[in-house]
This record gives sequence, C-alpha cells and structure tokens, in this order.
Amino acid sequence: MTSTAAPNLQQRVLRGLVRQFGHPRGWPGRLVGGVMAHRSSNRRRNLWAVSLLDVQAADRVLEVGFGPGVAINELARLAHHGAVYGIDHSDVMVRQATRRNRAAVRSGLVDLRLGSVDDLPAFAEPLDKILAVNSLGFWPEPRARLKELRGLLGPGGQIAIASQPRCPGATRESSERAAGEIEALLEEAGFSHTQVETLDLDPPVVCVLATDAEEWKRAGRR
Repeated sequence: MTSTAAPNLQQRVLRGLVRQFGHPRGWPGRLVGGVMAHRSSNRRRNLWAVSLLDVQAADRVLEVGFGPGVAINELARLAHHGAVYGIDHSDVMVRQATRRNRAAVRSGLVDLRLGSVDDLPAFAEPLDKILAVNSLGFWPEPRARLKELRGLLGPGGQIAIASQPRCPGATRESSERAAGEIEALLEEAGFSHTQVETLDLDPPVVCVLATDAEEWKRAGRR
C-alpha cells in the first residue's frame, strides 16, 4: 500500500505544478513565477521570440499571457516611444510583472491588466505586433481567440506565437507538430504568410509568425 501511495502522491504534486504554470495562484504561483523569470532557458525563449517581431520604437504591442514580465521588459526597451500592453489571467503574475517593469508602468509606457484572452480589453488604436509565448495551449477555443486578435491589428500588423512543448518526453518531433498545429490555427483564423522559426533548446522552441491575410492581399502580395 505504501509503495502505491508514494507514486500517487508524486503524480498529484506533478499535476498541481503543471496547473500552476498554466494559472499561477497563491504562494506556489509566486514560486512558479520566480522559476519562469530566472531560468535561463525561459529567458532565452522569451527574448528570442521578441527579437523575431522586429519591434520598432513607436510600435504598439500586446503580449497575451505575459507571466512574470520578462518579454514585457524587452518589449518596453524596444518600443520606448510606443505602447506595450499585456493581459494575464493570474493576479500573481500581474503583480510580479508590474514590479519587474515598475518604471515603465509608472511612466505609462507599459499597461498590464488582469484579464483573459476570451475577454480582450478595448484599445484606442490598432496594434502593430502581438506576442504569445507558451500560452496558446491554455486558451479556450484558440481559433476564435486568434480571429479576435487579428481584428486588433492594423495594416501590416504581425503576430508571433511561440511554443516549447513541456510534456514529459517532448522531442524535436513534438515541437514540429506544435508548429504545424499553430500554423493551421493561424490560417483558419485568417492569417497568412506564416513563417516558422526554431530555437535549438531541449526540446526546441518553435515560433510561428503571421500577418493578416486580407491586408496581405490588399498589398498585392501572395
């Protein structure tokens, strides 16, 4: 009985940790946020994803699921004459990210909100870039959410969806499957000109970039 109880306990602990990464809460959530902020692979993944968007000084950028605010910090450094928005459904992450970006929040450059991707806030002007890193898998009806996000982009706007599979036994093939699934969702949501980039971690990180299909056609491109 004891030998059976130990694995069951381990499984419950593991499931609890996985849930915390999806929606950090309470003191375990604070610990998870610390891990996400300081683990070198997490930082590399976030900074790399930001670099793919080629953010300009006056850009208006939204990150969906900003976690402890590592990518927000880099976005604020790049879009220093624009605006950086973030939504996250964890109040623990909102607090951590706000502390990490205290000066930019105070200046009005960064606006971090508690909220969900299925209840997006209104923005006064169209966005230039949208970023999501390892959060798409937690979205309800991701295809519908992507359509809504597409509607927030202005002409020439771009979205980047990054994913590093974290399931046990994840491999390069897991990452390639994730990229294919993200590409399909983006195309079904009305995006086009998808481009897949890969960061060679273990397992690899994939990032799919795309633009609005209608805007792409109006610009005379195929």
